[in-house]
This record gives sequence, C-alpha cells and structure tokens, in this order.
Amino acid sequence: MNRLLRALLAVLLAGAIGLCAAWLWYADWLDSPGPLAQERVVLIPRGTRVAGIAEKLAEAAVVRYPRLIELAAWQTGTAASLKAGEYQFVPGDTPRQVLERIAAGKVFARRLTVPEGQMTVEIRRIVEAGEALAGTWPAAPVPEGSLLPETYQYIHGDSRSDLVARMRKAHEDLLAELWPKRAAGLPLASPDQAVILASIVEAETPIPAERARVAGVYLNRLKRRMKLQADPTVAYGITRGERELERPLTLNDLAQPSAWNTYTIDGLPPTPINHPGRASIGAVLRPESHDFLYFVADGKGGHVFARTYDEHLRNVAAYRASQRR
Repeated sequence: MNRLLRALLAVLLAGAIGLCAAWLWYADWLDSPGPLAQERVVLIPRGTRVAGIAEKLAEAAVVRYPRLIELAAWQTGTAASLKAGEYQFVPGDTPRQVLERIAAGKVFARRLTVPEGQMTVEIRRIVEAGEALAGTWPAAPVPEGSLLPETYQYIHGDSRSDLVARMRKAHEDLLAELWPKRAAGLPLASPDQAVILASIVEAETPIPAERARVAGVYLNRLKRRMKLQADPTVAYGITRGERELERPLTLNDLAQPSAWNTYTIDGLPPTPINHPGRASIGAVLRPESHDFLYFVADGKGGHVFARTYDEHLRNVAAYRASQRR
C-alpha cells in the first residue's frame, strides 16, 4: 500500500511539474514575437468563429499553433470580443498583441488619393479601382467641381457611394469655411462661381506658389469685363468632360463657339472644368493683389506675367524662341 501511494504521489508530482513547465512555456509564448517576416493584412469575414480566426492567423503566418491561439483567446478573455474586419500585423507582434488588436477592432485603414484637378470621369475610374470597396459609383450625377480632391481613409467593405458622399461633404464644408473669409471686392457672386474659377486656376498651373497670382490675373480680367481666354476651358468644351483632350489646341478650336470657350463668351463658363483642390479654391478667395492681366508659359514649368498686351507679346515671343531652341 505504501509503495502504491508513493508511486501515485510521484505521478502526481511529475504531472504537477509538467503542468507548471507547460504553463511557463505558454506564458512565455503568449508574449513572444510571432513568426511573421513582413507586414501582412488579414481579412476576418463576418461570422467567423474563434477557431476559424485562429486558422486564418496561422495560415497567414501571423502566429503558430492555431489550437493554442484559440485556447489563448478564451484564457485572455478576448474570445467573445473578436471582431470581423481587415487587420494589419507586423513582424514582432506577439500572440497577445494579435488577439488584443482584433478584440479592440483596430481595423486596417486603407487610403484612396484623388489628385487635384481631376474631372469626374477620372475620379470615377479611381474610385472604381479602389481595393476592398463595395458597391458601385453613385447612380445620381456627380457634377464637375462638387468633390474635394484629397486622400481619404476607408476600411474594407465601405461603399463607393458613401466614399463619394464624403468627398462631396468635404467640398461643401471647405466652401462653408473659406467663403466667409474671402477678400473684399471679389467679382464673384457665389461660392459656385469661386469653384468655377478655381477649376481654371487648377488647370492652368501645377505650381502652388503661382496659384494666387494666376487667380489674381483672372479676377483682374473679370473686373475689367475682359474675356478670360483660358485655354483649359476650350479643351473642356470640346470633350464635355468625357475625356482629356490629347492634342494641342488649334486656332480653329479657340474660335469654335462653346458654352465653355472663354475666348468667345463673356465672364465665367457655366460649370467648373474639373474638381479643384483646397489650395486653388483658397487662391481664388484670397488672391494675390497685383495689376497683371496676362501670363504665358516660361518653358520651365512656370509662367511669366505681364501688365500690358505689348509686354505680353514680348513674353510670348521669348517663349516661342525658347521652344525653338
């Protein structure tokens, strides 16, 4: 009997030692870096159970031992809080950090950038190509100039129509912020007119430092009731915003009547010709104060400005000479 008791105690002691060793190993594993070698994004679909989440994490090499991850989720109290979504993991993430991130719902934020000066047709292509977005482009028309070009964050499953609605809201909020702060005496009757002119400025110069000066030229011409004579409006009138005009303008183009041809119409065209950004709208509402009425490309990416037509002609001649050289 004593011999049996001693044997039983020995087994129990060995089991206790084994359990203690296993627990120490588990505790160390829970807070040790996982096997991930590079950043990885993992999608956990809605309705995935704890075991399924553990399998997906193991398949993506975010963790080892899926059964142990499942056990850890219950042991750490995160099992009931694990949320669906897209999650980004980085090398060095421990099993505990992985579970806590999913339980906290810290989903991966994607980004979609809409460059300034894009037409609606171009922004539609960008949004439709956005990865992990759901649904389609809005069925209702999206007027030119009604969206704010910026970088927008979204998460997996967000709808394309909702993202476009956010762009429209951002545009409206920007106008509500900047229009009351506009300079005094501008020949603009409404925020809509400011956007129309900003779209022309956006198309004319890619140089941030020039925007307020170019805006000042067009505002000076509006005050003097001079035609704007902006080449980008002519191009828009030819394509109606359905595509880029992939050729230089001709003298015949400049003479061709169109609602957007500012060589033939007075004042502003009826709509914007693209979606201008924050800087161009701000430049129109707070323009540089000067008496320039003309500008022409300088052959280096910028422009040369002139106060008189004779000075402008000399600048044009210099530009053409530089092009010939």
